[in-house]
Amino acid sequence: MRPAPVIHATSESRGEGRWLLRFEVHVPSAYEAVWPALTTADGLRGWLAAADVLERRLGGAVTLHWLDGGATVSGHVTAWDVERVVEYTVGEYGRMRFHLEAVGTDSTVIRFLDERAGTDEERLDCLAAWHHHFELLESALQGRPRAP
Repeated sequence: MRPAPVIHATSESRGEGRWLLRFEVHVPSAYEAVWPALTTADGLRGWLAAADVLERRLGGAVTLHWLDGGATVSGHVTAWDVERVVEYTVGEYGRMRFHLEAVGTDSTVIRFLDERAGTDEERLDCLAAWHHHFELLESALQGRPRAP
């Protein structure tokens, strides 16, 4: 059985009521397959959220509706470096940054940051939720996206 894709996760305080989550995720897929999973409406729906609006460019609008009963949040694409970095800054979910690094030809490391506000309990819930979402991402990349 393959280990979970998350190989490292931490959180740190950014002042009262603010924190930064960091994940290092290793998926057995080429970055050419990972990039669309993070940056297209079809790709995001397979593991994270419905992209009701997604303008795929720096400064573009984005509205994400979490499929697991979560909120609908709007914001902007705040970083866009094709096939390497995408960052969404959206409502209460804060700044979510995905940085891809190819490992050989068939594997990718994703360095993920989530900077947001919340209580310590919300921080712990968010750590668990992202861990679960990265497992869903790995499944989607293997041809098993979550049901809409």
